[in-house]
Amino acid sequence: MKLSVDTNVLVRAAMGDDPAQASIASQVLSDAELIAVALPSLCEFVWVLLRVYGLQPGEVAMAIRALVAAINVEVNRPAVEAGLLVLEAGGDFADGVIAYEGNWLGGETFVSFDKKAVAILSSQGQSARLL
Repeated sequence: MKLSVDTNVLVRAAMGDDPAQASIASQVLSDAELIAVALPSLCEFVWVLLRVYGLQPGEVAMAIRALVAAINVEVNRPAVEAGLLVLEAGGDFADGVIAYEGNWLGGETFVSFDKKAVAILSSQGQSARLL
């Protein structure tokens, strides 16, 4: 079966906090021919692991890297890597994804009121402007 996976399935499989659901999630994911993980789902996944479960950014980055390393997982890898670069630099995964996709869509400069996001993206050589 080829699946498009919701965030809650990823969280159950990663965290095992609900044993019954974790077992089902893990089984479905391991049996799938293909697991399509949309970027919004990964953004939510990061938020939940950081804010709800209190994981550290490095731990979340390892969880994402393990997920995308699975042979049956399909993601927008360049966007995920952009998000991980920002996350590992102390910023928000979603900001890296947004900047990447905006650039891919033709945007030349990332603009934000978020000083930290602009500073991180600028330090990574991207065009970013604080409003």
